[in-house]
Amino acid sequence: MTQVSARLASLSPSATLAMSQKSGELKAQGVDVINLSVGEPDFNTPEPIKEAAKKAIDENYSRYSPVAGYPTLRNAIVAKLKNENGLEYTANQISCANGAKQSVCNTIMVLVNPGDEVIIPAPFWVSYPEMVKLAEGTPVIVAAGIEQDFKITPAQLEAAITPKTKALILCSPSNPTGSVYSAEELAGLAEVLKKHPEIIVIADEIYEHINYIGKHSSIAQIDGMKDRTVIVNGVSKAYAMTGWRIGFIAGPEWIVKAVNKLQGQYTSGPCSVSQKAAEAAYTGSQAPVEEMRQAFERRRDLIVSLAKEVPGFEVNQPEGAFYLFPKCSYYFGKTDGTRTIENADDLAMYLLEVAHVACVGGTSFGAPECIRMSYATSDENIVEAIKRIKTALAALK
Repeated sequence: MTQVSARLASLSPSATLAMSQKSGELKAQGVDVINLSVGEPDFNTPEPIKEAAKKAIDENYSRYSPVAGYPTLRNAIVAKLKNENGLEYTANQISCANGAKQSVCNTIMVLVNPGDEVIIPAPFWVSYPEMVKLAEGTPVIVAAGIEQDFKITPAQLEAAITPKTKALILCSPSNPTGSVYSAEELAGLAEVLKKHPEIIVIADEIYEHINYIGKHSSIAQIDGMKDRTVIVNGVSKAYAMTGWRIGFIAGPEWIVKAVNKLQGQYTSGPCSVSQKAAEAAYTGSQAPVEEMRQAFERRRDLIVSLAKEVPGFEVNQPEGAFYLFPKCSYYFGKTDGTRTIENADDLAMYLLEVAHVACVGGTSFGAPECIRMSYATSDENIVEAIKRIKTALAALK
């Protein structure tokens, strides 16, 4: 019997992609499924960005790019970081990859040795612990519940640090919760980290522009933190470019060099045409970004107000991204006569099969008492989805 590697056997499949697949199968059978499981904007890529891609094809941007990405794109990212974040980088401190997902994984793979610990606040994006396991590191999960707005405290961070701690992964705005760390909260975490100068922060800021509190704060902006922080970002969420697959890291040159060495061996530089599109995204008008942000904020307000009316749901007010993460443990142990809800994954499956609404159970996000709903969909879909959810939940006794 041929076996896959132990490395692969230890990985969990992506729950978000699995739920998308299951809802797709029901849709193919003719079922009217409202999909709140998918983590991507429902807008189309803005026209000027598409035009730039067409132009790049006509200009024969069809060959290998440098491993770290075209200098013009890296310089556009340098300008973005300076203008929007007040952070000074050089093009040599930027490395572009096939999406922010690869950027996170690259960083983990070049930093983590077998046995190294990586602190991951929970709820977390499903892939972080799996990437750490892939690097043969140990994920150290620090739980922050809805009562603390899903954000860890400095005391919790301090308690999780050991001599084996190599890195902290911080996602703000957060997938799956939409929570945003304020400048003051980041400063509190930084005070703890300053006592442990060997720890690198991987700051996943992919949802930076989908922010409802007026200003994004990065831990790299705090004195003494930039040289030990790797910022991960990209064009997927802000510019509705998920399928274009362009992400980047900005960080200390020694880490960027290591990432380029790694990437040079297993993917080389990202798609040439997508890079030219991303360059246009960063250098062109930012008006579409704000238009989409406003639409997401309106939807956030809508889904929060409707979800608060669902009996048994505990709902907080997300400050960014496009997810609601209600606590739904009220329904655990309840039954509709044919099935019993034991956890949030059961509840998500029940809602898919009975209400025909696709959400994702919170177990793989490190929060088995919650479900994730994406409101990157129309107002009509949000209203109808919550109506269906209410009806389906009313059948549970």
